[in-house]
Amino acid sequence: MTLHRASQEPHHDCEKNWGAVGKGKGRWEALRFSFYSAGDLHVSILNSSGPGALCSLPGHEQDHQHEALPRCQGVQEGQPSHDQGPLPRVLPDFDIAGQFDPMIPDAECLKIVHEILSDLQLGDFVIKVNDRRILNGVFAVCGVPENKFIPACSTVDKLDKVSWDEVRSEMVGEKGLSPEAADHIGEYVQLHGGLELIERLLQDPKLSQNKQAKEGLGDMKLLFEYLTLFGITGKISFDLSLARGLDYYTGVIFEAVLLQQENEHVEEPVSVGSVAGGGRYDGLVGMFDPKGRKVPCVGVSIGIERIFSILEQRLEASGEKLRTTETQVLVATPQKHLLAARLKLISELWDAGIKAEMLYKKDPKLLKQLHYCEDMGIPLAAIVGEQELADGVVKLRDIATREEVDIPREKLVDEIRRRLEP
Repeated sequence: MTLHRASQEPHHDCEKNWGAVGKGKGRWEALRFSFYSAGDLHVSILNSSGPGALCSLPGHEQDHQHEALPRCQGVQEGQPSHDQGPLPRVLPDFDIAGQFDPMIPDAECLKIVHEILSDLQLGDFVIKVNDRRILNGVFAVCGVPENKFIPACSTVDKLDKVSWDEVRSEMVGEKGLSPEAADHIGEYVQLHGGLELIERLLQDPKLSQNKQAKEGLGDMKLLFEYLTLFGITGKISFDLSLARGLDYYTGVIFEAVLLQQENEHVEEPVSVGSVAGGGRYDGLVGMFDPKGRKVPCVGVSIGIERIFSILEQRLEASGEKLRTTETQVLVATPQKHLLAARLKLISELWDAGIKAEMLYKKDPKLLKQLHYCEDMGIPLAAIVGEQELADGVVKLRDIATREEVDIPREKLVDEIRRRLEP
């Protein structure tokens, strides 16, 4: 995913389609890129599932560094399902492609996920991180044959849902691992922590002798040093049981998990599983290059549908009405043949920067217009009828209290702004 301000020109020569979300006014904006190009490498990165969405996050734009790579295949295909099923297949993704120094883009991905989840105020969360190389090293030193790494990983991945005894039983009974190997694995995969744990594992007599594990732990230590500088390690957990998407991830993997919903109307926290996930996949894009050139990539997918579900549950429990529009004022008329008056007034409000709308009918009934305000959560209605036109005023109605006041037309904009002030 490219991270840049919406007003900037794209940095690379990509064939692209634009799909606006909020017409460039919001923090996030959608872009759909048909191809990623680097030199004469020209790889299709969209499939029939639909486009990925890119976040335009102020403060994260860097010229000529980030390529658009919306993956569209979801966070982890084939992952064990959570309480509400796997993450949606089409997710807003952001990815960073290119040859850069270790862990710098990876750390930025985690920083952005932290910002998104913090700004959404969904509740307490933790971002779990691990590394494919560390997992491979653990299985190797525990005596697991290489052809059983992936099956063993899929079982370990269930540790956030079931007990270690159940995981061990499946490893031995279904995956064909020896009881001794399973016991050794259990000594590692139940560990989680931060820099202190990484330092301890770097001194582990077995892992320190395994090349992949040593490389992965070295990069994990560097990652945590960068995350410390970003000030977000309080929400990051190095978790050796995290084993998502190991059929294509090549290095760091991460998953953001919502721990609870902070909602006084809900007696018990709602378990929703992961709301974001991703990692490093250095070998995936190069598979489409006839010359087999490597294109290092790291990215994250955000589970928008799951996040919407959480927000909807919170609104339903609190009794609040969901606003589906940013409209501040509905321009309404109480009698027939006043379309011209509505059009003129709404134009004045638009020119003043007021978010206004009206019903697309010539002679809508006033009650229907007011019901529309209630349904959509529009706070004010500017009503102009024959009497208001004659008196040079506009009747401003507070939808919540149903109070109406005649406002001189030249003072209407100022009055609306005053009422909308936080």
